[in-house]
Amino acid sequence: MESIPASDVRNGEQDIISWFEDVAENASSVQTQTLSRILELNSGVEYLKKWMGDINFQEMEASALESLYTSSVPLASHADLETYIQRVADGDTSPILTNQPITTLSLSSGTTEGRQKYVPFTRHSSQTTLQIFQLAAAYRSRVYPIRPGGRILEFIYSSKRFKTKGGIIAGTATTHYFASEEFKIKQEKTKSFTCSPEEVISSGDYKQSTYCHLLLGLHFHDEVEFITSTFAYSIVQAFRAFEELWRNLCNDIREGTVSSRSSLPKVRKSVSDVISPNPGLASWIEASCRELEDRDWYGLIPKLWPNAKYVYSIMTGSMQPYLKKLRHYAGDLPLVSADYGSTESWIGANIDPSSPPENNQNCVNSAIDDFIEEDPVPLSQVKIGQEYEIVLTTFTGLYRYRLGDVVEVAGFHKGTPKLNFVCRRKLILTVNIDKNTEKDLQCVVERVSQLLAKAKAKAELVDFTSHADVTNQPGHYIIYWEIKGEADDEVLAECCNEMDASFVDQGYIVSRKTNSIGPLELCVVDRETFKKIVEHFIGKGTAFSQFKTPRCTDNEVLLRILNDCTIKRFYSTAYG
Repeated sequence: MESIPASDVRNGEQDIISWFEDVAENASSVQTQTLSRILELNSGVEYLKKWMGDINFQEMEASALESLYTSSVPLASHADLETYIQRVADGDTSPILTNQPITTLSLSSGTTEGRQKYVPFTRHSSQTTLQIFQLAAAYRSRVYPIRPGGRILEFIYSSKRFKTKGGIIAGTATTHYFASEEFKIKQEKTKSFTCSPEEVISSGDYKQSTYCHLLLGLHFHDEVEFITSTFAYSIVQAFRAFEELWRNLCNDIREGTVSSRSSLPKVRKSVSDVISPNPGLASWIEASCRELEDRDWYGLIPKLWPNAKYVYSIMTGSMQPYLKKLRHYAGDLPLVSADYGSTESWIGANIDPSSPPENNQNCVNSAIDDFIEEDPVPLSQVKIGQEYEIVLTTFTGLYRYRLGDVVEVAGFHKGTPKLNFVCRRKLILTVNIDKNTEKDLQCVVERVSQLLAKAKAKAELVDFTSHADVTNQPGHYIIYWEIKGEADDEVLAECCNEMDASFVDQGYIVSRKTNSIGPLELCVVDRETFKKIVEHFIGKGTAFSQFKTPRCTDNEVLLRILNDCTIKRFYSTAYG
């Protein structure tokens, strides 16, 4: 590959940083102008006319238009917009939500509410993704400079796209992006190129794609500048698989072949066109893996990819439980938390990549109209330390849309808020007067699961979820754990008691003391139970890149999988 002058890369990075710094300095006015532009572009669409009538947006001053809009258009959930979006899916080409034709619909992962939702996706969606990736890459390069023309080991996966009744292309947002021109432009603009060809990314079989990602990553091992995936979960799963597959991979590197673990003809050909026999590399990888096995794979990433500068992924929210295992694989390599986004929109960029993922704060760079405390407040009036729910207005036809994410304002970068993700509004364990969020649950599980490692027969927590069972009275919490290794019943019983006693919500404590909430139940599930959950969601159309383990669930299919795979049950005696 032809080398790229480093000065060209640095100049482009400085340009986008200068642009963002100016936006941050004038965040409030930029938000007002952005909202005005969205409304002008979509003037006359059915949804806005319903609430605002036939007002000519172009003739109004931006701040006056903002006031009219927030006072006229009500807050909306996806349920409020679902009939409008369904009409688009069914082929109605009238200007319902946008004047720009909606030719593509994104599917949410469905992990939060148990079903996937359609969300409008336009060219603007891909352009915004390209912009935020370039911005984040520019800030990362200040701290962790990489070689122009280097490789990225990306564990990324597309799912199959399909056409709706009205001929609209539907698929996950990540699938649309990986198929877009902007994905190719991103590699050129950031001067970093993915190891895997498009056929591997879009194979539709995440196990085969993972094998090929690993094989190609090893082929380019000395060119890889960083390791990434959309979510930390995907990286952890890939390296868990590597622990089992390394001998097959070594053989393929040695022979220049592709194992039968990849059976799809187009995928096999695309990989075969890249690799060639390399016995020396295979022997080095084999020796390295034997050494890594002896230390339980600690430092796997820097050992096999010696020029990698960092590991990059979304590591906040429901991804935080995977940090311990990811750090184990990364050794001393920095973990950099990626930007804050959703199927509906990008929310903010990480402009402080040296900050640990647990302290990650994303600077707002999207059209957030309001933050809901008790009543909506504008961006300019949010307060440090306060928690809010995000409200979006987007170029793609979402108006005063309640995203469902609760965030904390951690500070400001010039005039724009820096946000910490707290939890999903609907992901709450509650039986009575108790309210324990996803974050509360994660804190409890993370602290108590350390007892597994301290026990004589060491074990580790692979994954977990929970359910508030109210089928019998009193209702109670059920926590499901998948464990690697062996744990004594005595230790697991102690973990059950400790979790029950560790919830600090006063509603929970009072309810447990009065027995209006029953003893916490710990269910230990069989190995690879959570893989079955992944496969359930992928079977429903979720891309592996987009999968997030639901930390609280009422989904009947998931609960059936969990209960069928339960091999041990423990009930707390923490409250007598």
